[in-house]
Amino acid sequence: MNPYQTNPPETPASHETKRISGVKMISAYLQRAIETGAYSEGERLPPERKLAENFNTARSTVRRALDKLEKEGLVSRRLGSGTFVGTLSDTAKKPVDFIGALSPLELIDARVAVEPFTARLAAQHADAQTIEALEALLASVEVTGDQDAFAKCDGEFHLLLARASGNPFLIHVFRQINHVRLNPKWGAIKEDVLTPEAIAEYNRQHRAILDAIELRDALLAQKRMIEHLDCARSDLLKVLKP
Repeated sequence: MNPYQTNPPETPASHETKRISGVKMISAYLQRAIETGAYSEGERLPPERKLAENFNTARSTVRRALDKLEKEGLVSRRLGSGTFVGTLSDTAKKPVDFIGALSPLELIDARVAVEPFTARLAAQHADAQTIEALEALLASVEVTGDQDAFAKCDGEFHLLLARASGNPFLIHVFRQINHVRLNPKWGAIKEDVLTPEAIAEYNRQHRAILDAIELRDALLAQKRMIEHLDCARSDLLKVLKP
């Protein structure tokens, strides 16, 4: 069961509660959930009271965070009904439809072309808040070998890198990629690719990328992303072989 469907993102663990206490952090957390597909298009978010409880903060803080998301077009608020994830326009949906038609190999080849330079930009521009969010994300997934948990965190990790790059187009591209990952055909592939050994190796590679970003070593971050995607591509080819 997706924890985002009837509740806000799972109540942060006690050691994370302070980390997600302000307007900026709450809006960023919810934005990431929307961008990665944890909240579906048109889905109703939990009420302000429930969000305030889960984030251990005042309702006024949650209200201001939702105001921010509404101004950005990510949610819409209906008097007496609640807050709903924004609906993409027909124009915005077209790239999703196009990318959804790509084969798994075509999509990862496109990622190989884009993500290494994205990691390079992230090393140059990531702020302390983003690095902290990446650290928390990796720490949560490194202790589990669960396929669904890893796949969700993997999407969030790469999207956070895109956001850290500061390039709106790259952020848009990764939002489309994460929408594709919700397609059932990708779920079938995930079952074969994400073995416990593969998950452990991908976690190690993600950690190495983050280490390079924390060092502000742009070329090293780019190199490690190339290595990571080459490994993912190789694993995919093994599964796709007749």
